[in-house]
Amino acid sequence: MKSQKKAYLFAIAAIACWSTIGSAFKISLRYLEPLELLFFSSLVACMTLFMILLVQGKLLLLKNLSAREVMMTAFLGLLNPFLYYVVLLKAYDLLKAQEAGTLNYIWPLFLVLLSIPMLKQKISPGSIIAILISFAGIVIISTHPETAFSDPVRVMDTERVAGVALAVGSAVFWALYWIFNIKDQREEVSKLFLNFCFGFLYTLAAMVITGSFSLPHWQGITGSVYIGLFEMGITFVLWLYALKFSATTAKVSNLIYLSPFLSLIIIHFAVGEPILVSTLVGLVFIVGGIILQQYLRR
Repeated sequence: MKSQKKAYLFAIAAIACWSTIGSAFKISLRYLEPLELLFFSSLVACMTLFMILLVQGKLLLLKNLSAREVMMTAFLGLLNPFLYYVVLLKAYDLLKAQEAGTLNYIWPLFLVLLSIPMLKQKISPGSIIAILISFAGIVIISTHPETAFSDPVRVMDTERVAGVALAVGSAVFWALYWIFNIKDQREEVSKLFLNFCFGFLYTLAAMVITGSFSLPHWQGITGSVYIGLFEMGITFVLWLYALKFSATTAKVSNLIYLSPFLSLIIIHFAVGEPILVSTLVGLVFIVGGIILQQYLRR
């Protein structure tokens, strides 16, 4: 029982941190371009994960990597953090925080769809219905029916359409990362540290090529440090501990569905966005489809 209480405490701490990240993204992007924000955040994440490995006595795990492991790490670092966050942060730049953050939660459905060809898994008729329910949520959030009639031009605005495509695309990259990460059986924290090292190098190269580096405002640096700590670094370890102490994965994993709803509340007060009814309805459809899918799989 004590272990399960620890699991819940770690899980709640992780969820509380993740629930603030949508607001942190949106506020930080007022002062930094997406590539710059990823550059500073991934640097902070690298340093944070290195310190965690040092405290845990796991630095020796970084030695004697095989060529195959280095190649796998380089590939995973390309998917996450580089491609995933570049695409997601650009979506946050183009959309409201409530839209980008909510649409990103569709990734478990892409995980199911990609598992069919990549992991040779079968899909049931019930799972297809669950997926359609979640995609209905995407349509609701993308179109915002309550504003479509009053502002139809906004719904079909090119920038907005691009933002929706990027938010959904980021979920695809995360699902791909999850699938390939399953196949890599190395210790999780050391693996994530190396992924972020490669991701930082990719981001640095992209900034050099595009010439997008500029002297940041202190607000942008503060936001980057916060994101590096509580989105990319410490929170991941908190979640690992929650899974470690929990009697079953389901006891804590179901708590993650609190995060998008808490995130909307924080976005409303921290960013100042009025939360649209269609965002809440669409989120209920997305989460409902995901929960139904997990129930059917069990």
